[in-house]
Amino acid sequence: MTDHPILGQVVLGYSPMIDRGRAVTATRLTVFPAKPDLHIDAAQLLEALGQVWPASGGQVSLNIVSETLLQDMMVAKPATNLMVEVPAFMACDPAHTEALVKLHAHGNTLLIKGRPLRELPRELLPCFRYSIIDLSEERRGDAPPAAGISRNIAHVQQGVRTMVEMEQAFQRGAVAVLGWPVDDAIELSNARSTSRPDMQTIVELIRRVDKEEPADRLEATLRNDPTLAFKLMRYINSPAFGLRVEISSFRHALMLLGYQRLKRWLALLLASASKDTNMKPVMFAAVRRGLLMEELGRPLGDEEMRNEMFICGVFSLLDKMMSAPFAELLKTIPVPDRVFQTLVDGTGPYQPYFNIVLAVEQESLFDIRAAADALMMSITEINQAELRALAAAAQLD
Repeated sequence: MTDHPILGQVVLGYSPMIDRGRAVTATRLTVFPAKPDLHIDAAQLLEALGQVWPASGGQVSLNIVSETLLQDMMVAKPATNLMVEVPAFMACDPAHTEALVKLHAHGNTLLIKGRPLRELPRELLPCFRYSIIDLSEERRGDAPPAAGISRNIAHVQQGVRTMVEMEQAFQRGAVAVLGWPVDDAIELSNARSTSRPDMQTIVELIRRVDKEEPADRLEATLRNDPTLAFKLMRYINSPAFGLRVEISSFRHALMLLGYQRLKRWLALLLASASKDTNMKPVMFAAVRRGLLMEELGRPLGDEEMRNEMFICGVFSLLDKMMSAPFAELLKTIPVPDRVFQTLVDGTGPYQPYFNIVLAVEQESLFDIRAAADALMMSITEINQAELRALAAAAQLD
């Protein structure tokens, strides 16, 4: 899966599209050409993406940073679950009107990026379902109204990086935001009252698994919260885990998986334990970070390291979830030394891989290349890891 030659010709970044309910409704996939003058076959790109997001799969918003590739994509008949972002300057160009009208008629959702500086062709007015407005334009407050389309259609806010900015965007009427709003400090009282009770049971279970206590003691701990027990069983039985038999109990899971493999899924459970609605984007990011870290470590051929890298990614936002610094948290939650080095000190063998994860989330071509060069990883390997991680995430959702 995802072993496609086109993945050496593009650089991929991703971020979530988050609605008012803090649910992730789509993945935004940013596609850069690996080289400015490289011709990229749109049909081959769609074939590679179809392995992760089939026509019956989740929604994806394609942000293609190449006018030529975007033109080719307009006529390539992408699956209808692939939304297409179109820069305003291209939407205003009559040369693209026919292709955009046909793409809309085909059933694809179109999003216009930025504010048109002149009137759109009349035929296009009903074609765009959303506009994407950058937060910087909102802050200027002096931008001219978009010709014929400004707020006549629902808008998605781009450039949101904090929970405060996200809330303000929804107050202005945005139907969704783009980005990873995880950098703002969550109110301590809110985070503690909604997150900590659920998490403490899992933290206790992680400690006991780390000590390799007998299964009956572990089950006794899990019985304190039947909801968590159900969620753990759901994760372990998900397609992403790849087991051929259904796990019927925690004891059964321990017998088949062993302590080390079970620990990684407890880490996943810990990252998704909060009931705070505002933490949904944080949990989304944490799970995908873990999956991407694991896939980036696949070429190492060391299962123990991949499991540790998974835990490292999943735990990378735990300080925000539990409103405490890593140096304090990891006194109570046992983690491998290499994970501790990354999360507490920003050092160790996993830090360069974590830099790739951050660059991919920021959809930064320069940072992705710099992080790849630091590890001497090819763009193909990184893209393959991204798509495998996103496919696994889709199976978990």
